[in-house]
Formats: sequence, structure tokens, C-alpha cells
Amino acid sequence: MAEGDKLEVREITRIERIGAHSHIRGLGLDDVLEARNISQGMVGQKDARKAAGIIVQMVREGKIAGRCVLIAGEPSTGKTAIAVGMAQALGLETPFTSMSGSEIYSLEMSKTEALSQALRKSIGVRIKEETEIIEGEVVEIQIDRPTTGTGQKVGKVTLKTTEMETNYDLGNKIIECFMNAKIQAGDIITIDKASGKVNKLGRSFTRARDYDATGVQTRFVQCPEGELQKRKEVVHTVTLHEIDVINSRTHGFLALFSGDTGEIKQEVRDQINNKVAEWREEGKAEINPGVLFIDEAHMLDVECFSYLNRALESDMAPVVIMATNRGITRIRGTDYKSPHGIPIDLLDRMIIIRTIPYTEKEFKEILKIRCEEEDCQMSSDGLTVLTRIATETSLRYAIQLITTANLLARRRRATEVTIEDVKKVYTLFLDESRSSRILKEYQDEYLFNEGGSIGGSNTKVTPMEVGDN
Repeated sequence: MAEGDKLEVREITRIERIGAHSHIRGLGLDDVLEARNISQGMVGQKDARKAAGIIVQMVREGKIAGRCVLIAGEPSTGKTAIAVGMAQALGLETPFTSMSGSEIYSLEMSKTEALSQALRKSIGVRIKEETEIIEGEVVEIQIDRPTTGTGQKVGKVTLKTTEMETNYDLGNKIIECFMNAKIQAGDIITIDKASGKVNKLGRSFTRARDYDATGVQTRFVQCPEGELQKRKEVVHTVTLHEIDVINSRTHGFLALFSGDTGEIKQEVRDQINNKVAEWREEGKAEINPGVLFIDEAHMLDVECFSYLNRALESDMAPVVIMATNRGITRIRGTDYKSPHGIPIDLLDRMIIIRTIPYTEKEFKEILKIRCEEEDCQMSSDGLTVLTRIATETSLRYAIQLITTANLLARRRRATEVTIEDVKKVYTLFLDESRSSRILKEYQDEYLFNEGGSIGGSNTKVTPMEVGDN
């Protein structure tokens, strides 16, 4: 490297996107399922959150399948937020699949196949198997490499527990595993005898004083007791959809990575259902019903609703949660009107959770949480004005102004967003009601307005209903 050149070292950090509901950590309930006023990013909606907590408890029990829940309420009342809170409360062990109602029209497969795959993604199978493992503390490890640099490596390892110590000769495959895992003396490891997989559990407490050899992230564990060789039960958790893909001969397991699963034959699914039922009877597997969340459920058509009606009767069905902000409206694909745009026979199966509009105080708390999430320092006056805007327009519009106001403040090198920044972005970006007012006032100057013409002819065009909900 030439003199004067500088070596640039870039620190690699994990990128975290801030989404609309990234501030939500759970449902904010206490031990008796009572909703706290402000907790885990959730504000207000106490009754809806408590009801959602009961559903979460029902899912955790894992005994009841095929239940359907509808979260209904006006726009910007936290329906999707409650669903995200439920997913967080259930944790990673319980399958949670989220989709939009309009998603099924853009996929290159039939609507019922898309729904079927979504339903089966939401059902987990815990498969149990016993395996022999060697678990102990590494006392000494020797790996001899050939002097020529090619050929087989030879290695020995000494492992011990609190009661015994044994030497093992290492094969070429396990030597590679040891080198990849960077195993050294003082590590507590497990070796799977069947697969040869080496797993590093941590450092022994006896090495806790080796300050030079340990880092901040080092985990210390006790030296194992008993014999070195043990039988251990291992649990693998997969979804029914993953089993479908692996057993579908036309695609194979690589389709899990490419995402191109296509349509899976019903015969394959029937065989898998029978096999899983056999495993359940033999005690080899457990079914873990999860949750399928369908946002904007009114976008589904009558065929989808009919399919869901039938699918919910199966014992291989998850808990289905839908969300909608529609009132009495037309069922897609028919000329009939129904509450929430959902057929009456499916509504009969549902328990409905209602979300109510937020109060001004709750708006303020939500905006304060969003400011923290977006790392935005906002003055108390600015937050008050933003709360007023949220009350008069909508919460979504007010949340959008946080980022834009923060950018304005940073542009003038200020550390805090002031009332002037909020007022400036309010004038720069219109909300729905002001935009509608301008359209009504200047509609004659817009293209395709009521009574307008195309290409100078007197052809009438369809009136644009401005502000009509």
C-alpha cells in the first residue's frame, strides 16, 4: 500500500427498519390478563386487548382449532397493532402467518390454493426423536495437519465430565466441524453421534479467570455431570406447509428457499395429514396450531369465504383472525350486502372484537411512543400541536409528519423538533380532508371533472365523487 493511503475499516451493523408497528412488543397485559393503560407500545383499547389476550391464551393451550376472530373498527383504531401484539405475545414457538386480503389475487396460483398454503403455514408440528450425544468439557485437543498441506487431517480430543474422562480419535469430517466452531480447551461441547454435528455450549467456569482468552459475549456453563455418552430427546418444529413442499416431488425442499412452491396436490396433503395423525398416536409428534391473520378481510370474495367456512371445520385448522374497517357493504363477487362485507354464515362462526376511536390523551401517548421509536426529540408544544392535528385529521397522517418534521429540524441543525417545524410540514403536506376541499374548489381545472370534455369534444365523463366514502 502506498504511503499516505488510508485503510478504511467499516463496521458492519445489523440494519433495523422502523415500520408502522415496530414499536409494539406485546399486548401490554398483566398476569390476570388485565390491560395496562400504556405498556409494551400499546395505548388504550383495554377491552380489545383483554379479549385478544384471552385468544392468545386459547392458542397457547393448543387444544382448540378452527376458531375465527374478527377485529372490527373504524380506520386508525389499532386493529393491525393488536394483531402484531398477539404475534409478539405468542413468541417464536407458535406459527403466526400474516397476509392481506388482496394478496391472493396477485399470486400465480388459485385463490383457494393460496389460502390453503397460508392455513398450513400457520400449523406447527413438533417432531420428537431420541439421539445419542457426547457431552463434556474439552481438556485437550490435538489436530495434526500433513506437512505437504494435502491429505487427511488426524486429530484427538480429551473430554471429561465431573465423573469421568475419555480420549476420542477424530475423523476428518468432525475435525472440520471442530475447526469451523473454533473449539479449544475449556469449551463445553456436544457431539451428535448420528450426524457428527458439533455444538458449542459455552466456556467452563474453571476458565472464568482466563481474562485474556474470553470476550464480553462469552457464556460460562458448568461442567456436565454423569457419563459422557447420553441419550437426549431432540424436538424439531416445522410447519405443515414445509412438510408439504418437501414431500412434493415436483419441487422438493429447495422450493423452501426459492419461494416458488406452486400448487401442491391434495393427495400429497392427505398423505401428510394421515402420517402426522399416526405420529400423534405414537407420541412422536405434537400439533401446535398457530394463528393466520388476514388484514383487509373485506377484500376476499365469496369463493374465499366459502373455502374458509369449510376449512375451519377441519381439525388441522389454525385460529383465523381477520381485520376490517368496513361497515355494511357489498360482499365481493356478489350483489348482496352484509356487515363488514363478510357472509352471514361465516360471521356466525366468529367472535368479534371491536376497537374504538382513541381519545386525545391516547393520541398524545401514541405519538410520544412513535417519536421515541423514530429517535425524534420533539418539544412539548410541538407534540401538543401534532396531537391536535391527529384529532382533527387522522393518526396515520400525524405519524407521517413526525419523520418529515424531524428532517426539517435536522436540516437547520436543531436537536429538537419545534412547533414551527410541525406547522411547516402541515402546510407542505395535505391531509385527506384538505385535499378533498381543494378538489371541490378547483375541480373544473382538473382532467375528467364533472361536465368536462375529452379532446375538445362534448363527450361527458363519469363524475368523480370527491370525498365520498
